[in-house]
Amino acid sequence: MLKKEKIYFPNLNGLRFIAAFMVIIHHLEQIKFVLGLKNYWDNSFVLVIGKLGVILFFVLSGFLITYLLLSEEKFYKKISVKQFYVRRILRIWPLYFFVILMGFFVLPEIDFLSYGYDYTNNLMIKFGFFVFMLPNLALAMGAAVPFVAHLWSIGTEEQFYLVWPIFMKKIKNKMGLMFFVILFLIQMKTVNSAIIDTLYTYWNHFNIDCMAIGGVMALLLFYNKSKILKILYSTAVQIFNIALIIVFISFGVKIPFFHYEFYAILFSVLILNIASNSKNIIKLENCLFNYLGKISYGIYMYHAVSIIIAIKILQIIKVENFVIQLVTATSFTLILASLSYELFEKRFLKFKRKFSKIVSGDFATKTSKI
Repeated sequence: MLKKEKIYFPNLNGLRFIAAFMVIIHHLEQIKFVLGLKNYWDNSFVLVIGKLGVILFFVLSGFLITYLLLSEEKFYKKISVKQFYVRRILRIWPLYFFVILMGFFVLPEIDFLSYGYDYTNNLMIKFGFFVFMLPNLALAMGAAVPFVAHLWSIGTEEQFYLVWPIFMKKIKNKMGLMFFVILFLIQMKTVNSAIIDTLYTYWNHFNIDCMAIGGVMALLLFYNKSKILKILYSTAVQIFNIALIIVFISFGVKIPFFHYEFYAILFSVLILNIASNSKNIIKLENCLFNYLGKISYGIYMYHAVSIIIAIKILQIIKVENFVIQLVTATSFTLILASLSYELFEKRFLKFKRKFSKIVSGDFATKTSKI
């Protein structure tokens, strides 16, 4: 058996959990708002943090997928698109389809979990979009379906996964590819008067330009662009970048015309440093964060139902404290995600390695750090 190359980036599991936690905070207040409960939905921090958590996930995906595809091409002289698809299917589809079946046909039948509004318009059409990996298009049609509305981002990721290995395999100028995707998406998002509202809403959720920004950092690292890396690795740049992230998110700052792309740039610099800079000033590599990152897909998928359960229970005992609500919702989410990972997802993940030429993440040893 051929020895497989191993790649391990430290700290990224911790960052995955932080991204998921950002989404939990956002949706906790959104669900309270929908239910007519006391909430902080109009807070600028709360309004931006959820989508930015998703953007962080997107940038992470772009960075990792691009780097792994480059490594596969380097070590094995070609990229196996088929094996890439199989790996993504084994990781994403089992839990994705389980959640949409529960969200469409089981959870809505439980009165205790009722959201109190009608979302049944074109329900089966939306279900069809979810089945064919177009939940972001279903969301653009309006009337979000509770328990599964947040799966729009999985659709975006899957659409990225569909085209990215082909682009990476066929296009030799990888940096040119990244910048074409980034500039094309930014330009298209400014053309809102010539297309219908639904398509425009869909396009604004199609953030593969943010994934391409993560891909730019992967290229800089993979090809060891030392002059640029030296600048990005510097302590001054790290501090400035982290300060910008904290201040801008805390005050809910929105950047005109390229809002998410701006944050994606900040996140990509953060990811590059925590993943590959030996003098990185943020340390997230420990057993707790590693496990929370490992189950972060489940955290994202189950957090909506966990939040509604937590809120309904706390309503019964008349608790409206934000911290208690957040801790309870997060705890329920972690329990569900952990059970799902250990009892369900692992059954599929063990097959994923058979289709991996490059061993990465939890399957790679920590001695293989980049």
